[in-house]
Amino acid sequence: MASGILVVDKPAGWTSMDVCAKLRGIFHEKRVGHGGTLDPMATGILPVFIGRATRAVEFAEKSDKEYIAGLKLGVITNTQDITGEVLERRPVQVSREQLEAALEQFRGDIMQVPPMYSAIKINGKKLYELARKGREVERPARLVAIKSLEILEQQGEDLYAIRVRCTKGTYIRTLCHDIGQALGCGGCMSFLRRTMAAGFTLEDAVSLERTQAEGDPASLLLPVDSLFAGRPVLMLKSAETEKKIRNGMTAVLPELSPGEYRVYAQNREFLALCRAQGGKLTTIKSFFEV
Repeated sequence: MASGILVVDKPAGWTSMDVCAKLRGIFHEKRVGHGGTLDPMATGILPVFIGRATRAVEFAEKSDKEYIAGLKLGVITNTQDITGEVLERRPVQVSREQLEAALEQFRGDIMQVPPMYSAIKINGKKLYELARKGREVERPARLVAIKSLEILEQQGEDLYAIRVRCTKGTYIRTLCHDIGQALGCGGCMSFLRRTMAAGFTLEDAVSLERTQAEGDPASLLLPVDSLFAGRPVLMLKSAETEKKIRNGMTAVLPELSPGEYRVYAQNREFLALCRAQGGKLTTIKSFFEV
């Protein structure tokens, strides 16, 4: 059975769930999940977890993301991106220096109001379902962190390419809208490409076309432990300790420094993501085949 991570370069026009449905057919595997939704207009990194690797989806969703986005000034839409209905057009008299100065207030921890066209639920209703009926409801602002925000290039008098690195739950189209509001001319997102998610970059990504054409698509899968590459490796030295980890029990390892570890069996099989504290090793999530 196939098990691992396929880092897909998602094409425009596909939903994240469309990609998962396609891969269920290619891999003949029902257990398929993705690590962070991309809007249909967006392209780029979509980590997809297949087989037992789906147990790792929650860790990918929590990770930082990086995007390249188009900031279109002077246009306000109901979806906060270029695909929506234009609500207002305003003249743009903004220099690159003025834009750079405005970006400063959006770096670091900021409060962001989720857009109406989003899958967030308010009182059990998805916001985009309400928006399609012409309704708007109050949405509580959320704390997100913009870890880096820079202008890559000016592509026109009113169009800029920006790079954003941010935490989970950040809406880039809302960021573009808010930057436009801060400048007084309005703005929206004209394109979006995710260049990093869950530690994976475009260098790790493959297209759906290549995946479908591959004689052995499982050969394109990355091992699930690649998601935890930033954690130190712990090779278990005894069969007794290995048995405890396989059974979800606590192992006593007094010499082990506190922290999270990638834990491997004596045969180098990846067993689990574990946490060490007070000389005791406990399982956060196991990944070995049962």
